[in-house]
Amino acid sequence: MSDYSAYPLCWPLGQPRTPFMARERGTFKGSPAMVREEMIAEIDRLLGVSRGWTRRDSIIISSNLPLRNDGMPRAGASEPADPGIAVYFDRNGKQVCFACDKYDRTWKNMRAIAKTIEAMRGIERWGSKEMLDRAFTGFEALPAPGEGTGADAWKVLGIAPRSSSEAIEKAFRSLAKQCHPDAGGSAESWHLLQSARADALAQIT
Repeated sequence: MSDYSAYPLCWPLGQPRTPFMARERGTFKGSPAMVREEMIAEIDRLLGVSRGWTRRDSIIISSNLPLRNDGMPRAGASEPADPGIAVYFDRNGKQVCFACDKYDRTWKNMRAIAKTIEAMRGIERWGSKEMLDRAFTGFEALPAPGEGTGADAWKVLGIAPRSSSEAIEKAFRSLAKQCHPDAGGSAESWHLLQSARADALAQIT
């Protein structure tokens, strides 16, 4: 789970983004803090966690919101330019991800995720566990940053295969200025760069 960052936003690979001009205001109501807690509670219900205990420590809420000391997004922070939310957690030994950027505020995207999880719990109540398991296959997380770029890592970094760790870090720092979301890059390019760095270093150790 540590491969997925709570900040900046770690958008799931392969899931398309909603264009800025296509984002909706929605009709959701609530406060950021309340919506965040409701989303965590829905995950707890989905996982069958008993009342009085939570999976909070094993849930990563990834966004461009600054973090509190406990790793949760700060509810009172200014709204970032990219309001996307991606939530990672384990279900039955498999990592899953719910992500939403359809709405113009982070808390609204959290509410949409909470409502989606609530609806999926209904599949189990009114259908069967097998139906829910099949529905969840579409939410299984792809390999985390640091997994799966292989030989392409050197191409991403723009350096020769088997270059030194110093060359890898130099290329990473240079490209980070372009790829990081705070510098105008995209979440996907940032995570691809992180993955390439980790894979390149792994190949020379």
